[in-house]
Amino acid sequence: MNWLRRLFAKPQTNDDRDSTQSNAYGLIGGDKVIRAIAHDFYQQMQTRPETQSLLAIHRSPIADSEQKLYEFLSGWLGGPQLYQQKYGHPALRARHMPFAIDESMRDQWLICMRAAIENCIKKPEHQQVIIQAISTLADNMRNR
Repeated sequence: MNWLRRLFAKPQTNDDRDSTQSNAYGLIGGDKVIRAIAHDFYQQMQTRPETQSLLAIHRSPIADSEQKLYEFLSGWLGGPQLYQQKYGHPALRARHMPFAIDESMRDQWLICMRAAIENCIKKPEHQQVIIQAISTLADNMRNR
């Protein structure tokens, strides 16, 4: 989270968030924007021909995956730790081990996430920093 903490250094006073984390959550629009990113991400995945193999590894209903992404992004971007409250530490790499994630799968995921971020976050400078950070995160999920 250091990358976001440095970019969004203003403290935010919201009882539900960890004040030691980034406040990107508030700066990009909070819950409404995080929900929109998660929703748009899965819309991108379902409608793009080049992301159909990524869609194929997602269990139905997609709404469950969308909710988990929303909960994860909320905490990851400095908002309420919804995912951790429900499921414990994200342990993303371990949770994704059952799936073959190679460069192609990572790239498909990033296509959807970049589009969702660009569609839902207004300021280009915020988009750029979050895309850079999420790209690093996605690359760390590769296990093939």
